[in-house]
Amino acid sequence: MQVGVFLPIGNNGWLISTTSPQYAPSFALNRAVAEKAERHGFDFALSMIKLRGYGGESRFWDENLESFTLMAGLAAVTTRIKLFASVAVLTLPPAIVARMAVTIDSIAPGRFGVNVVSGWQKAEYEQMGLWPGAAHFARRYEFCEEYVQVMRELWNDGKSDFQGDFFRMEDCRLQPLPSAPMQIIAAGQSGRGMRFAAEHADYNFISGFGINTPQSLAPHVARLKESCAESGRQVGALALLMIIADETDAAAMAKWARYQEGTDLEALAWRDAQAAADVKAEAGSTVGRFLNEGRKQPTAMLRLIGSYATVARLLDECAAIEGLQGVMLTFDDFLVGMDQFGERIQPLMTCRAMAA
Repeated sequence: MQVGVFLPIGNNGWLISTTSPQYAPSFALNRAVAEKAERHGFDFALSMIKLRGYGGESRFWDENLESFTLMAGLAAVTTRIKLFASVAVLTLPPAIVARMAVTIDSIAPGRFGVNVVSGWQKAEYEQMGLWPGAAHFARRYEFCEEYVQVMRELWNDGKSDFQGDFFRMEDCRLQPLPSAPMQIIAAGQSGRGMRFAAEHADYNFISGFGINTPQSLAPHVARLKESCAESGRQVGALALLMIIADETDAAAMAKWARYQEGTDLEALAWRDAQAAADVKAEAGSTVGRFLNEGRKQPTAMLRLIGSYATVARLLDECAAIEGLQGVMLTFDDFLVGMDQFGERIQPLMTCRAMAA
């Protein structure tokens, strides 16, 4: 099973709480996490793109770095790990992103790919005058389809004359070409998002819910497989997880209880108000999950909480899910959590025996 890390590019990581570890994002922090990832045999690292935080007492994600420039820096100080930067497609033309990707590929040949973010949070783009209106909710994956087609034409052929509803290329050129096929990651959770991933991506992130429930991932992996059967393409399913570990189950659960006590309800309310703007969002979409599983919880993602042995067992259960190719991990405390995983958890995992 592949293992990756979701880099802490935003303040406080993925816990919307005033009692969880509080930290600001920096290159130094992300470099330390990436270097630990290489040392512990991780397969990839990915940084998100977030352009406006949720506020509240925790100031959740009010501080964020930019994804491509961060990954260019990390490309220069790593040697093996695969790196993925995220692009908010409403902010940059696809031909520019294609060139940015080739530039990072020249720093880390064959180790770079692009995560395509369709954009659901209106405030991120409206603040810059880039929000195209409510119609984007319904057409955002059509926009992404054209976006990816332009990039792939440039990467494969060095030239694009693509003519679409959103993008029109006129003898657009790109040289040099990437050193290896450039991989695309998506994170579609809705039926439409899954179809986009099945038709245009190499990997798609999927989400589970609850605490210590790896099987909550299985239906979503199955949905991606169904979409792939229709598209005739193979797309790897990657699960997004949070690990909160300690010497004993009780100690790890005590951490989670403490983080719950500090749940920032003001920040969650702002997030949910943004999510509710997409009035036709499916229950299984990212927006739908926020408004359902994520209510009044400091994180909406699947949590694996327990002793090192418990977490190792649960990760092996994830690996046993048919069609799940890997996991991308977050931690309550990244610097501590990376070493906990590499030194205490991974050696106990059957599915990572070779890496350990």
